[in-house]
Amino acid sequence: MSPQQIAEQVRDEMLLDDKATPWLGIQIEQVAPGQCVASMTVRKEMVNGHGLAHGGLITALADSAFAFACNAYNEVSVASGFDVNLLASARAGDVLTARCDEGSKSGRTGVYDVVVSNQHGERIAVFRGRSYTMKGRAIIEGLPVGKQRTD
Repeated sequence: MSPQQIAEQVRDEMLLDDKATPWLGIQIEQVAPGQCVASMTVRKEMVNGHGLAHGGLITALADSAFAFACNAYNEVSVASGFDVNLLASARAGDVLTARCDEGSKSGRTGVYDVVVSNQHGERIAVFRGRSYTMKGRAIIEGLPVGKQRTD
């Protein structure tokens, strides 16, 4: 089984128990080892008193992309922390896309960068997540665990 196939199966397995991601309307568009693209349409109930998308919900989109990227190796990984910078506003009706890429993964820790953009390609937020991997603890038993060589 290829690393890509493992990432896709892990995505499907995680979505079975993930209540927050679908509740927020987040779609996992693409997943690959150490990567994820997720999208969300800002609904009217997601805006604050200024008519702007709530920063916590933009962060939740980035956090979901981060989660699927760092778990794509079929090893249980959790957030050990993250930082987020909101760069621009989003409003109801905007379609936000979070693109997550692994910056570093060594031993039990990883660093992942997420850029959240709107439908016009404007950057809305940048997010840096730090992951902690529970070595050898599979999401799906019977599938390979951890980074696999592709050469």
